[in-house]
Amino acid sequence: MKLTIREMTVFAMLGSIMFASKLIMEAAPNIHLLGVFTVAFTVVYRKKALYPIYIYVILNGILCGFAPWWIPYLYVWTVLWGAVMLLPRNMPRRLLPLVYMAVCAAHGFLFGTLYAPAQAVLFGLSFKGMLAWIAAGLPYDLIHGVSNFFCGMLIIPLVSALRLAERNF
Repeated sequence: MKLTIREMTVFAMLGSIMFASKLIMEAAPNIHLLGVFTVAFTVVYRKKALYPIYIYVILNGILCGFAPWWIPYLYVWTVLWGAVMLLPRNMPRRLLPLVYMAVCAAHGFLFGTLYAPAQAVLFGLSFKGMLAWIAAGLPYDLIHGVSNFFCGMLIIPLVSALRLAERNF
């Protein structure tokens, strides 16, 4: 996946926008646009969407600290990317918004469960301890999933804007 200078610049800006959006929305716990960006970038850029996603992850580590909470970020966003990559590319247009919103919401609902294995390894939790950690986070995962669903309404407009920008270059 060789990148052009233009792609490097675009992906750096998109990763930075992801990080800035996270900072702006940090006051609202588990309500953010990261899933929206991940889904939209994957729809438009496919494999290359990993570049802005991991620029976001690295920026998060650099600016917020490479602490144990950061380690799961190395894979949790890739799970969402992979789920979108597995979606059929020829879905009916009227289904696209709902499917993208549902995938984004599912990632939010499962975020704590995806995060838990790394936490269990890092903090020496037993399987029961990991399940307790997941259960304790369920209210936050509920907020995360519901907010991802509604924020997911922005995916199609963002995809359209990115495709328009790519066409006009």
